[in-house]
Amino acid sequence: MLFMRATRWASPRLTKNAGRSCRFPILPSRIQSRSCSSCDDSLGTPSKPGKPNRKGKALNPPNNDASDHRNIGIQQELFMNSIYSPGSPILLPHGARIFNRLAEFLRKQYVQYGFQEVITPTIYKKALWAKSGHLENYADDMYTVTSTSPSRVAEEELENNEQDEYGLKPMNCPGHCLIFAAKKHSYRELPIRYADFSPLHRNEVSGALTGLTRVRRFHQDDGHIFCRPSQIESEIRQTLDFIRVAYGVFRLGPYRLALSTRPEQYMGSLEDWEQAEESLRRALNMSGQEWTVKEGDGAFYGPKIDVIVKDADGKEHQTATIQLDFQLPKRFELEYTAPAPELEQRGKTTLDPDLLAVKGPVRPVLIHRAVLGSVERLMALLMEQYRGNWPFWLNPRQAILLTVNDTAPIVEFARKTQQILLGAKPGEDGTVQASNMFVDVDESPRSVNAKLREARQKGYGMIMVVGDREVETGTLTVDIRGIPEKQGQPRSPDQVQYTPEGMLELMKLKVESYE
Repeated sequence: MLFMRATRWASPRLTKNAGRSCRFPILPSRIQSRSCSSCDDSLGTPSKPGKPNRKGKALNPPNNDASDHRNIGIQQELFMNSIYSPGSPILLPHGARIFNRLAEFLRKQYVQYGFQEVITPTIYKKALWAKSGHLENYADDMYTVTSTSPSRVAEEELENNEQDEYGLKPMNCPGHCLIFAAKKHSYRELPIRYADFSPLHRNEVSGALTGLTRVRRFHQDDGHIFCRPSQIESEIRQTLDFIRVAYGVFRLGPYRLALSTRPEQYMGSLEDWEQAEESLRRALNMSGQEWTVKEGDGAFYGPKIDVIVKDADGKEHQTATIQLDFQLPKRFELEYTAPAPELEQRGKTTLDPDLLAVKGPVRPVLIHRAVLGSVERLMALLMEQYRGNWPFWLNPRQAILLTVNDTAPIVEFARKTQQILLGAKPGEDGTVQASNMFVDVDESPRSVNAKLREARQKGYGMIMVVGDREVETGTLTVDIRGIPEKQGQPRSPDQVQYTPEGMLELMKLKVESYE
């Protein structure tokens, strides 16, 4: 059994010189520069948190603002919080649908942008965090995990000659470095791009926790690119293009870019930092987008580009981030083999056959990138951006069938239509090729008007009323007023008629085109 302590590791660098005469323990100061895209403090200013509910209900009760994501989360039954796991939101079925749609969208884009998804451990030994530099620079924001069995601890210490102490990961970069280091690489293989959706943990102070925006457990669309020095600018430009495409689909924006430079506390040489910052400046200049400089706001291991999104109310939020890192490849002794290694390390090329005849090890450059940032936080931003009126492809309540009465033929037709739209009919081998659509049936013995009011209030994109005429003709009259129109597109008619099979094709088309 493992036991997670809410205490933080003391930073060795900050505590090693503490005098013995101190009456109180020396507490490490909080590091302002976040490490890695997964732990960037991109959550913005939280709403004023409320007091915990003794009955175990949601923490941080929302205010009366209808556009507050916490209100929308309650109204649409998307997520909840519990005093038994503060800062770890519980996504309810409809919230999980949105989360999975966002992840599916990114996975489809990974094909174009060359990312390979990996799954990595949640906990690592303390020695890994010491090797990466996070134990020294980030310990006060991490959870430690130890064994609760004294006999087991003693036995493992004798066998392994090391303390049985672990840390819950607040970032994925050390794990991805382990993957890269596990085999030899040629320059021809680079860039190598890893993506990871593993849950991350960060020990936020309890008073700051709120909704989906300030949390202790979250998911990051975390990516790490191991590339040659000569590939830095092209990889950053490609990542900026990835962000542009994704935010266009999400209808987020406008957004601006900010270059965060070397902080007071940093790892590595000034030469490395100057080289890294200049690479980012060139990539930003070539992007053709507006950008500014945030002096001293970089991560402790490298400069970064932050994406600042302006929401419908004019408030800015930091979301995506791109960070350049020369330090972790050094700490993990990462290498690849290339001809003319000295020129290769400086990002230079040559046609000299004598120089090309010499092959040797070269240190790769690591680029940390996150397109969504925290997935939970992006969900909160989208809730407030859309005011709960989701685009069809993201809507957790895409369609509903309303029966005019509970007679057998009408209920049977509604249920059969639902099965067609869900793709729930088993094939000859017994397996189901689900459509991944979200379709409900309301066959309750209430008036159609009452059902319609409730369906519209819950935000269904398509509403289909099933009566005797629909049973006779085998068609559906579909109200699509719940689907927001894309800007610049002509308005669709409020109602359309389809067969169940034709309805399924329309739904698939809207999902595939991200409408």
